[in-house]
Amino acid sequence: MTNLLKQLSFLYGENQASQLFPRVEKLLAGYRARIPARDGEITERDSILIAYGDQVQSSNEKPLQTLGAFCEDYLKNIIGGIHILPFFPWTSDDGFSVVDYRQVDPALGGWADATSMQKNFRLMFDGVINHISSQSEWFKGFLRDDPRYRDYFITVEGSPDLSQVVRPRALPLLTTFKTAAGEKKVWTTFSADQIDLNYENPEVLLEILDILLMYVERGADFIRLDAVAYLWKEIGATCIHLPQTHHVIQFLRAALDEVAPRVQLVTETNVLHADNISYFGDGTNEAQLVYNFALPPLTLHTFRAGDARVLSKWAKTLTPPSDKTTFFNFLASHDGIGLNPARGILSDEEIDALINQTREHGGLISYKKNADGSQSPYEMNVNYFDALSNPNGGEPLNLQIDRFIAAQAVMLALVGMPGVYFHSLFGSRGWLEGAAQTGRSRTINREKCQIEKLQDELADENSLRSKVFARFRRLLKARSGASAFHPHGTQNILDVHPSVFAVERVSPDEKSRVLCLHNVGNRKITLGANYNSATDLLTGRSLNISNIALEPYQILWVKL
Repeated sequence: MTNLLKQLSFLYGENQASQLFPRVEKLLAGYRARIPARDGEITERDSILIAYGDQVQSSNEKPLQTLGAFCEDYLKNIIGGIHILPFFPWTSDDGFSVVDYRQVDPALGGWADATSMQKNFRLMFDGVINHISSQSEWFKGFLRDDPRYRDYFITVEGSPDLSQVVRPRALPLLTTFKTAAGEKKVWTTFSADQIDLNYENPEVLLEILDILLMYVERGADFIRLDAVAYLWKEIGATCIHLPQTHHVIQFLRAALDEVAPRVQLVTETNVLHADNISYFGDGTNEAQLVYNFALPPLTLHTFRAGDARVLSKWAKTLTPPSDKTTFFNFLASHDGIGLNPARGILSDEEIDALINQTREHGGLISYKKNADGSQSPYEMNVNYFDALSNPNGGEPLNLQIDRFIAAQAVMLALVGMPGVYFHSLFGSRGWLEGAAQTGRSRTINREKCQIEKLQDELADENSLRSKVFARFRRLLKARSGASAFHPHGTQNILDVHPSVFAVERVSPDEKSRVLCLHNVGNRKITLGANYNSATDLLTGRSLNISNIALEPYQILWVKL
């Protein structure tokens, strides 16, 4: 409890902290009595499916029910958990403009539909706590000048210099609203419908804490802190990665440690790699998992160049600060492929090459506004399958699948817990029609599936989705059966060939070792090796290796 008081004192001063602390204690005591104790350790069996609540749809049931049934039928004992993207009432940004944090969108189902999935899967819920919908009761109260909500949001008077504020979008930072107290300019980092919350008001922090604890009570094993880097604002500052933001996370971590130490925080900060990993804190006091944002663009560069050296050099730096932390590895998500995390690792020319390839493959590019008023590429909006292979390039489909699965294998082999986006699991292609319909580039990777059609495709062994799923499933089963892939184990990146990404994974007790070789190029290569006793994890065959030949994009995972 002393840590909680320490964080409150940093944020609000000792006098105010002493008044707030008894309220925090009372809140935690109430939840402590209601939150059941469960095992929280993550293992090699844990991988997370990332999916919208209405990702699969049926005409005769609520989408959350359909999603749950589909995952039980196809993914039980294959995927360890499900990250259900925001399933609350919303007004824009496909759920990330939340109207009511405490309710389930009735179009998706109810709380029972969401929480029933915990019978077979761990659950990750979103804490969309940087902003809330302009149609929320909180903001409506602000517009009425309700004293309770008067300071829930950030207003700016006059014309202060905001040029240093880091912008993730090419949209106005401030939006003018008419309120009962007159016109006010309100801070809106992401859009005019996403109103930033004011954490300088401790009532906001306590309300958010109550909401996150309610998610834990409802079954959340992981809480993803969306866009958390922008949480605290200060005129004249960059308003990203501010010390107060880190202390808010430390406060939330300390509170969860008091009532539900099994629950793990996952920070989502699409920024430079060095800034991203700062959200581990000292390894004990902030996020247990950090989205590994540099991995998607670096992997894409690796396969574009057919050269693993940049990826290998970077991967050698991936050392979590403690055995209680690890990376949340992913290649695709509901968003696009962020470019900022690769800056400083890839050259400007290499980043431009990725942008050009994305456009050639039918993808789109999103831009952000810079301090000088200019715009720069921020994100590549493209399905990861298409990012790797031009859908109109004329390559054999099986070669495209080989390349895609090899890229996914790289992600699965690295130290951390893997996150697998729904469309990646089944090899979906880009949805350009959807992006045209909505006018939003990110829609290209957010197509919703009709359950009957998806089931038919998976039943057809010759379909793209069936072929990709069969191979992805084999990788996930192999990974979950080898303790060397434990997320708190270690890894050794090996320099065996420029076209091979090679990593040796070692279990925490050092009793299990797996060598993972991935040919990232389209040429056959041969490696010298001497393993007298090894088992191919993907086939179960015993091997006696004197040298290794890898076909284009071949994967070889061997237990030594």
